[in-house]
Amino acid sequence: MTVVKEEPGREDADGDGGTPDADDGYVPSRRRLDRERYKRDRARRATAVAALSTLVTAVVLYLVVVNAPGWPRTKETFFSAEYAREAFPKVLEGLWLNVRLLLICGVAVLVLGMLIAIARTLRGPVFFPLRALAAAYTDFFRGLPLIINLMIVVLGVPALRLQGVTVDPVLLGGTALTLTYSAYVAEVFRAGIESVHPSQRAAARSLGLTNRQALRHVVLPQAVRRQVPPLLNDLVSLQKDTGLVSIGGAVDAVRAADIIVGRSLNYTPYIVAGLVFVALTIPMTRFTDWVTARMDRQRAQGGTT
Repeated sequence: MTVVKEEPGREDADGDGGTPDADDGYVPSRRRLDRERYKRDRARRATAVAALSTLVTAVVLYLVVVNAPGWPRTKETFFSAEYAREAFPKVLEGLWLNVRLLLICGVAVLVLGMLIAIARTLRGPVFFPLRALAAAYTDFFRGLPLIINLMIVVLGVPALRLQGVTVDPVLLGGTALTLTYSAYVAEVFRAGIESVHPSQRAAARSLGLTNRQALRHVVLPQAVRRQVPPLLNDLVSLQKDTGLVSIGGAVDAVRAADIIVGRSLNYTPYIVAGLVFVALTIPMTRFTDWVTARMDRQRAQGGTT
C-alpha cells in the first residue's frame, strides 16, 4: 500500500483536510485559493460597475439629446430611415473603390516610404544629395495639408494637358495619397532603422557581410518589427482618407452619399457613409492594439530585440 504524503504548507483543493489528488502531484494551498477567489470576485464587481456606469451614461446622453428643442428637426435631417435605406447600397458600392485604393496605395506607400527612409540613412558624403532630397521630400509633404495636395494633383495635373499623363481622378487621387503618406511612413521607418544599435551593423560587418547585406538581413528586419504598430496606425489613417478622393469626382462611398444629399437635401447619407467607414476601421484598429500589446509583452519578456 502506497502512502501519499502531504507536503508542508499545502492542503487539498476542497479544504476538507483529506489527501491531495495524486494526478498532478500538486494541490494549491488554501491561501492561494482564497486569493484567486478574491481576484475573481473583484473582477466581477469591476465588470458590473463598468457596465452600470456605461448604461447610466448612455441613458443620460440619450435623454439630453432627445429632449433638446431641435431634436425632431435633427432626427428628420440626419437620421431618416427612408434615406438611410436608399443610401446604404450605393454607399457600399462606392466603398469598394475606397478598399481598392487602400490596398494599392498601402503597398505603394510602404515601398516608397522604405526607399526614402533608406536614402535618408545612407552614409558617406557621396550620398549627401540623395539624403538632402529625401529630407526635403519628407519635410514638404508632411507639412503640406493632404486636402491641398489632393487639389493640386487632382485638379492641377489635368490642367497642364501633358501628353500621356492620366486625368483619371482615382489614379491622381491615389497618387496624392501616396505622396503624402509615404512621407509619414518614411519617418517611421527611419526611426526604426536608427533605433537599431550600431553594434548590430558592426557585428554583421565583422562576419563578412557588406553594408547592403547588413542593412537587408540585420538592420531592416529589426527596424520593421519594432515599427509595426505605428505603421498600422498610418494605414488606418490612410483607410479613412481615401474618402477625400471624392473631391475630384471619383464616385466612392463619400461621393455616393454626396450625390443623394445634393438631390434630397437630407444629410442621412453622410451618417451612413461615416458609419460604414467606422465599421471598416474598427477591426483594423483593434488589430493594431492587439499587435502593440503582443509586442510589448514580448519585449518585456526579452523575446524581441
